[in-house]
Amino acid sequence: MPLKAGGTCGRLDRPVTTPNDRLMVIHVGLDLVSVAEVADALVALHGHRYLTRVYTEREIADCRTSAGVDPRRLAARFAAKEATLKALGTADDAVSLRDIEVQREPSGRVRLVLRGGAAELAAEAGVVELALSLTHEGGYAAAIVVAEYGRTATDGAVQP
Repeated sequence: MPLKAGGTCGRLDRPVTTPNDRLMVIHVGLDLVSVAEVADALVALHGHRYLTRVYTEREIADCRTSAGVDPRRLAARFAAKEATLKALGTADDAVSLRDIEVQREPSGRVRLVLRGGAAELAAEAGVVELALSLTHEGGYAAAIVVAEYGRTATDGAVQP
């Protein structure tokens, strides 16, 4: 069934291409995290271990406030890491969470930086772009990641 106007969604009869005849393939990852669970992990006996196992030094610094490390910000970053794994189509244990870093720019915009196994996985899969959005509200933090995979419409080869 072709894609129709009015919000009805279905299979496209032909591939979607960009103006330069590039086939656009995207995968989306979405994750929701309880802020209370992250806060509990911080005060538990293994709080420091949790921080250093999951987050990079830069992420911890970005989440630090005058009152300490903000569990809402950490939860949003944890959601981003999980959403990235989903967008890359891999299992949680295939990549270290520290290989996926959320960086906050001076403007407040956030972006993903992949290293190590996460970068290798993305490169092998042909990921050319990652987009990230974070939010937290009412005790939950969420992240959505859109991964764009580069292939040409004519040969299916991965674009550099």
